[in-house]
Amino acid sequence: MTSDKDRVREFARRYAEAWCSGDPTRVAAHYVPGGVIAINGGARTEITKAARSFMDAFPDIQVFMDDVIVKEETVEFHWTLTGTNTGPGGTGRPVRISGFEAWTLGDDGRVIEATGSYDSNEYARQLQQGAAATS
Repeated sequence: MTSDKDRVREFARRYAEAWCSGDPTRVAAHYVPGGVIAINGGARTEITKAARSFMDAFPDIQVFMDDVIVKEETVEFHWTLTGTNTGPGGTGRPVRISGFEAWTLGDDGRVIEATGSYDSNEYARQLQQGAAATS
């Protein structure tokens, strides 16, 4: 029998895959209809719109699941995003940024709402200068 933590981890793995698909509706399928995300304290945004904005900015977007932490009221999905900012008005620079989303899950296991967080100063720097090379 699969535990709740195993189900949540599998859900998060599929969610990361959806981000890599280039199809924002695949990301949205992990949310209840009308599900929203607020990123770095910004306004709540419908998830399809938020996903589309990142996918447009980074046509080669890859999202990797770094960790999943199941808490009493929320689930934290820790991720790393990589991509090259070649979308409309893009800088052509590669970006590698990590962050997390705190999810409130519904009874059906889908996300009702999420808050996302990443280092916006480092993100802005990478958009202009590129991600640091890793060894």
